[in-house]
Amino acid sequence: MAKLGPSIDELISALRCLPGVGPKSAQRMTFHLLERNRDGAQRLVQALSHALDNVKHCQRCRILSETELCSRCNDDRRQQDILCIVEMPSDVLAIEQATQYQGQYFVLSGHLSPLDGIGPDALGIPKLIEWLDKNTIEEVILATNPTIEGEATAHFIGELARTRNIKVSRLAHGIPLGGELEFIDSSTLSHAFSGRESL
Repeated sequence: MAKLGPSIDELISALRCLPGVGPKSAQRMTFHLLERNRDGAQRLVQALSHALDNVKHCQRCRILSETELCSRCNDDRRQQDILCIVEMPSDVLAIEQATQYQGQYFVLSGHLSPLDGIGPDALGIPKLIEWLDKNTIEEVILATNPTIEGEATAHFIGELARTRNIKVSRLAHGIPLGGELEFIDSSTLSHAFSGRESL
């Protein structure tokens, strides 16, 4: 790619950190922001800066939150004895939009992947174990993605729950193997969620 100047080249390079954004897409975005939408670029800068300063992880479920405990963890009306374990914060939104689930969540922010150096500690498993030991959780719903890594992660967490005499269920099949929850249509996800089975 031809050099356009240090500031432009750096912006193109920075935009490539976004998922699915390659060199050409980053270049188009850069030109659009600098040539046609400088107000939008300024708003983006401010919103990103504000989010970086204020958004952290919920101390309980690990979803992104601006408060110590997120709105779901602070909601006493939600069931306290059912815990749904997901890989990413976007999976929580997908489940909330497609189902009537009103229990608790735990967000792993990934899946076990020894080859990539992602072990239990990186997924907050010690915090999850602490929660399972301290609370009266009756059912753990494993809603990790149906990938090889997601299945391995579900198996690992399922064993942790079983040793504590907690019922373990997994989302029903119907979600395509290799798929990710945030990209599944609502009716498929709703059907799979309501048809979960004990493991």
